[in-house]
Amino acid sequence: MLGKCLDNVRKNTPLVHNITNYVTVNDVANILLACGGSPIMSDEPEDVEDITAICGGLNINIGTLNQSSIKGMFLAGKKAKELDHIILLDPVGAGASKLRTDTAVRLMDEIGFTAIRGNISEIKTLALGSGTTRGVDADVADTVTEDTLEGAVSFVKDFARRSGSVIAVTGAIDLVSDGDKCYVIRNGRPEMGRITGTGCQLSGMMTAYLVANREDLAEAAAAAICVMGLAGEIGWDRMQSGDGNSTYRNRIIDAVFNMDAQTLDKGARYEVR
Repeated sequence: MLGKCLDNVRKNTPLVHNITNYVTVNDVANILLACGGSPIMSDEPEDVEDITAICGGLNINIGTLNQSSIKGMFLAGKKAKELDHIILLDPVGAGASKLRTDTAVRLMDEIGFTAIRGNISEIKTLALGSGTTRGVDADVADTVTEDTLEGAVSFVKDFARRSGSVIAVTGAIDLVSDGDKCYVIRNGRPEMGRITGTGCQLSGMMTAYLVANREDLAEAAAAAICVMGLAGEIGWDRMQSGDGNSTYRNRIIDAVFNMDAQTLDKGARYEVR
């Protein structure tokens, strides 16, 4: 049951170094605190190696790249690799520009990641070395549906085996694979897509789950996705007349804060293929 992953996060309070999207950095910090982790944010090249050395996990998000932060990503990533820390890549918008695509592919080649989390277009871009995305949204043709599910599961399993990373594809149907098994997850609400940063928040929280549950990384990643999706369902159920996407964001964070193992195990909707 996934609830034990949640309990391990709360018990161990994993410290996560985030080199993340400027648009959502505050929300990433808050979701880490809500789930039971502890966040540190730093992308300054002269600072990142010291910071990542005291953490258990490193979350790299390429959503707002600049040359300084790119340098920091490589320095922190190589230090984390040297220390055998958990390292997660969120390739935001990979395929939308040459800089994003090249940076994400170089990070994969030079660092290697414990886990990679993105939408299907971003993940396909990394798997193929090139691609197209519409900003940070998955191409319609790439959407994982019940009709395309079998092929998507095979693709994710194959890329996990080739990359040596746990691959997490998030969307209407979420997929997580370590190359052997694949979790197919159906939690969440479509309204979550109207909030900037739910994916960025999930990457931060997933890093904490991986740090606290190294004995089964695919299960840990699946647990984090189920927590986020279930929090989206709970938060939506608590919306009142006049509430909008700003309130919804806060209700999701509150639902993560109040989540317990029993609620997660009861509400998680997934199968393993």
